[in-house]
Amino acid sequence: MPIHSGSCHCGAVRFEVNADIDHVRACDCSICSKRRLLTFRVRRDALRLLTPWETMTVYKWGTRTAEDHFCRTCGMLPFRKPSRPTPEETAKGVTPFDGWAINVRCIETIDLATLPRVVVEGRRLSI
Repeated sequence: MPIHSGSCHCGAVRFEVNADIDHVRACDCSICSKRRLLTFRVRRDALRLLTPWETMTVYKWGTRTAEDHFCRTCGMLPFRKPSRPTPEETAKGVTPFDGWAINVRCIETIDLATLPRVVVEGRRLSI
């Protein structure tokens, strides 16, 4: 599996992700669509932070189970931990994801025009 290098805008947050990125996820919730966020989900151990965690700050919203990690300097979001399913979603069979959603726009070697987009209907999810 290839290792991709990524960073925030100013370079204060740098990371590597071990993944075969074959698509991007475009969520239509208000926060993702306003950010123009395109993500790819990876296992927890596929992300390796190359800079200290203290270079980032965390934002939580909605169910407060998701964690959006931002650079303290430039405000870029290089990756996030997706939210856990609500009890209602779990009852409907939604399984939790214990990994990272990488902002593919922060990866240096990815040509977004070549990747198919999977639309996630985030507006329908419970918050």
